[in-house]
Amino acid sequence: MIKHLLIVFISLVAVQAFGQQFVLSGRVTDQQNHPIPFTSVYIKNSTYGTTANESGKYQFKLNPGTYNVIYRFVGFKERIENITITDNDIQRNVQMEDELFELKAVQILGKKVRDTAANAIMRQVIAKRGFYLNEVKEYSCAVYVKGVQRLMRSPKAFMGKSVRQQLDLDSLGRGILYQSESISNFNFQQPNKVKEVTIASKTVGLNPAFSYNKASDLQVNFYNNIFSVPGLSNHGFLSPVASDAFQYYRYRLAGVTRENGRTIDKIEVIPIHEHSPTFKGNLYILEGDWRIYSVDLYLTNADNGLNFIDTLKVSQQFIPIKDNIWQPVSVQYSFVGKVLGFHFGGYYNGIYNNYNLDPKFPDNYFTGEILHIDTAANSKDSTYWATKRPVPLTRQEARDYQEKDSIASLKHTKAYKDSLQHQNNRFLVIPYLIFGHNSSYKNGRDSVYLYPFIQTFFYNTVEGFGVNLEARYTHQLNDLKSYSITPDVRYGFSNKLFTANINGQYNYDPFHNAKFFGGFGSDLLDLNNVGTRSLYFNTLSTLLSERNYVKYYKSEYINGGYQREISNGVLWTASLTYANRTELFNTSYEHFSNYKDRHLTPNNPLLPDADAHDRTKLFDGNQALTFYTSFKFTFDQQYITRPTGKVYLPSKYPVVTVSYRQGIEKLFGSDVNYNFASLNIAQDHIPVGLMGYSSFQLTGGDFFNNNKLYFMDYYHFLGNQGTTFDPTYVGSFHFLPFYTFSTGNAFLEAHYQHNFSGTFLNKFAVLRKFKLEEIIGANYLSEVGNRNYSEFYVGLQRLIFRIDYGVSFAGNKKYIQGIRIFYGIR
Repeated sequence: MIKHLLIVFISLVAVQAFGQQFVLSGRVTDQQNHPIPFTSVYIKNSTYGTTANESGKYQFKLNPGTYNVIYRFVGFKERIENITITDNDIQRNVQMEDELFELKAVQILGKKVRDTAANAIMRQVIAKRGFYLNEVKEYSCAVYVKGVQRLMRSPKAFMGKSVRQQLDLDSLGRGILYQSESISNFNFQQPNKVKEVTIASKTVGLNPAFSYNKASDLQVNFYNNIFSVPGLSNHGFLSPVASDAFQYYRYRLAGVTRENGRTIDKIEVIPIHEHSPTFKGNLYILEGDWRIYSVDLYLTNADNGLNFIDTLKVSQQFIPIKDNIWQPVSVQYSFVGKVLGFHFGGYYNGIYNNYNLDPKFPDNYFTGEILHIDTAANSKDSTYWATKRPVPLTRQEARDYQEKDSIASLKHTKAYKDSLQHQNNRFLVIPYLIFGHNSSYKNGRDSVYLYPFIQTFFYNTVEGFGVNLEARYTHQLNDLKSYSITPDVRYGFSNKLFTANINGQYNYDPFHNAKFFGGFGSDLLDLNNVGTRSLYFNTLSTLLSERNYVKYYKSEYINGGYQREISNGVLWTASLTYANRTELFNTSYEHFSNYKDRHLTPNNPLLPDADAHDRTKLFDGNQALTFYTSFKFTFDQQYITRPTGKVYLPSKYPVVTVSYRQGIEKLFGSDVNYNFASLNIAQDHIPVGLMGYSSFQLTGGDFFNNNKLYFMDYYHFLGNQGTTFDPTYVGSFHFLPFYTFSTGNAFLEAHYQHNFSGTFLNKFAVLRKFKLEEIIGANYLSEVGNRNYSEFYVGLQRLIFRIDYGVSFAGNKKYIQGIRIFYGIR
């Protein structure tokens, strides 16, 4: 009996030991005992592994058994360790040897050195580029992404004790500014269909200028012709294995080595032209298969015009999955930079595990949702991360997490929230002048925004000096529902006219972009309903330059509307407005400068040459009941689903908007009777390979019934008069007068703009450091009575600053030419 019980006990212990996982950990170093950061460590004949951290330490869990563990890093010999896991954790430190590459001779042709061996290898690789690009039809895998951005040196003048404590920096101004981690299931299907499900996500620290926190951000594939680095450059970079790579690169065979029966060629990548959109560094090619084995390439600010950083290094390791199919096991972006004496650096590291090349995705699995963030993704505690994190934290990273998690816990206390709210609600005069002031209450569920002073105090010839007091109150009902109310009161001291209105909207379904909106009251509106100049710029141009561009009328109105995404990529909007509209005239004629060639004009936009006192009628007082509806079609609409709603991403196809507007006669005394329809096709930021990006907009429309409409019912265009302009919308003109071309008939307008993103100016050393972007563009308009108006312009841009020079034509005659500038204020 005792014998049988002993057998049962031993069996139970063995089963328990077999079902339990143990940790294999250690440190990877070179022959001088220096750590080798980010070494790939994985199980042979599997897709399970990890990478070492910055200190060379690694860890991952294994069931009991015997494993061949592979250690790989660029520049070192691949090492295989036979490790047996029994019933306890095991530590295995590994010292790796430098990879020795056998050099081969090159062929000398005249004065040129041509590495015929390297060229022959790269021709083989490029010939198989298309095959490897499409070799895997679909797959799924688990992805862990780790990101760190740190400050490595700081100017002492900026590093007071309070600043160091706030950023958790040491006495030399060093420390971690930002950390992020995510664990996701990543799914892919040709051609370029992706869906990622984030299971866990963690971020601490300051929001960075750029980040790559999800698996799709690190989908590095050099078999594509163009390599993009979102956030760091507005143009693409040519892959060293692109179909036309020999026009941009020279190659040198740096050596050949053998690893586990495979021949690996080390190819040095050398750009033919300096300051071109190309990489430098090394490719490691698997000879015979002619596929990429490893990648070690980099870009620099000096040669490639990167934003924010000085150097970006891209590393990638491939492993065989099955049947000679290879996939990435790790991808890494590492970077350094400096701004105003601040030196910073960091990395984003992606680890790919558990590939499944036959996932059998159900029908309609790929719906446009490229990322779904689980509702509990951001609530995982430190215990979860300690057990699931495949890369151990360094001491500095662990300390940073611990301190910032403690601070985060403190921030959730009522006392801290009240203190922070009080601090953030402080009224600061200078920011308020330009940007307005925002205050929040009740832990952020209530907020009040005061519109900026430059839009509050104004002058125009209709009202004289005046005030426009506008604020917005927002209340968050819960995580998904909110409403906002915007009251506005306005008074002109010259015409003694007081108006007041209130508008609002109720957002109730952020997963379908659904809301109700409406308002009522009285207001002074621009006769051009797409807008001309802001109160601020119209005030300046009127008082300083005798240019009272904006023409106003009074509207007493009530309106209501509804918006909803009725299916993915189809947004429907509808509204109904009733308005009593009254013409206004000039009552004030103030200006600080006198010009012989100009004068103030009347409030009638059709009389630009008349005296400012002229009171010729533009329209009789009228009532208008107007119905409006539109359908916006975004093809192949992609989006991110967060617990609080959808985030829509730009489409790679043009967006089509169909609109209809009707003036309904007689009902409620309405005087208008017209029908108008338009079609708009637009796309912004279209990548054009190595040459930057383009944007365009094409709009056509017609009043197929214009029995009775008034000037404000016309179709108006986004024109521009004056030196300043707003280039943020590609559908605007540079020189088109605000009202002259407004029409009640058929029209066609077209806009095109291309940003070369420094393609040409980066070739000049004296200009390169300014990181200027070259811009060209054209605008076109044709309508009944005004045919073939056109504009052509060139410009330079840096961040929010831009200057353009252009010329316009009315038919074949020159119309206006000049300079337009933008400095961030609209």
